[in-house]
Amino acid sequence: MRISQILDKVDSGDIALPEFQRGYVWTRDQVRGFFQSLYRGYPIGGFLTWSTRSDRTHIRGDRSGKGGPIHLLLDGQQRVTTLYGVTRGQPPQFFEGNPEVLSGLHFHLRTEAFEFYAPAKMRDNPVWVDVTALFQDGLGPQLPTVTRLAEGDAGVQAALFNRLNRITQIKDREVHIDEVTGEDKTIDVVAEIFNRVNSGGTKLSKGDLALAAICASWPDARPMMNKALATWSAAGFDFKLDWLLRNVNAVVTGEAQFSKLADVDLPTFQGGLKETIDSIS
Repeated sequence: MRISQILDKVDSGDIALPEFQRGYVWTRDQVRGFFQSLYRGYPIGGFLTWSTRSDRTHIRGDRSGKGGPIHLLLDGQQRVTTLYGVTRGQPPQFFEGNPEVLSGLHFHLRTEAFEFYAPAKMRDNPVWVDVTALFQDGLGPQLPTVTRLAEGDAGVQAALFNRLNRITQIKDREVHIDEVTGEDKTIDVVAEIFNRVNSGGTKLSKGDLALAAICASWPDARPMMNKALATWSAAGFDFKLDWLLRNVNAVVTGEAQFSKLADVDLPTFQGGLKETIDSIS
């Protein structure tokens, strides 16, 4: 499937996130590196979705009452969100994170490097091209700039246009999507698949994996925790989700390891979360 088709499906709500997914965690360095890889044609990996009915699980974001089948991202959220945010100029409706990470990506026409906007070196400097504007407006508006930079050299002008065209063609790139399907794939089974797929390397913290399993049974867990974190942040205390979950873990198990949460039933966790939030507040 082409990247442009994936982004269109995000727009239509046919591709979304299960509630147990974590939020967007990439940094600007990761966004820049990802687009550098796309530009150079490097492998970026495939995607994994869960094909299910919208009434079978809780979905992050508003689908405006749309029913029927849906494809939920189990692996590829960071890449799809990055592609959507940079090409569309705004995050997808299921976004949960800092939108500034996705804004201001620029491309240097001569060095072919991607960097985020820095006024001191980019303002009024035609060699830097706004990547989002290029995706949205196409090559046409770049013609005067390229002509001026080429200084009458047709070969240079062709090379510069080719570089810009390579960026716009990123949306036409084909990527592989694996699907988890079947009536036997319950939310518990899918959460287990999600954890297995995302447990390698540094993709997810142990807290992310533990919370994914909890949200599979109780979708309101993450919103409730994020609401508490936002309240504390407004009061000057910038705690993290992992930190809050670690406190809940200690309250309900007396231990620090997230693996202990696997033995905690849902009512106990719900009571422990409320007690922890009240105590911290």
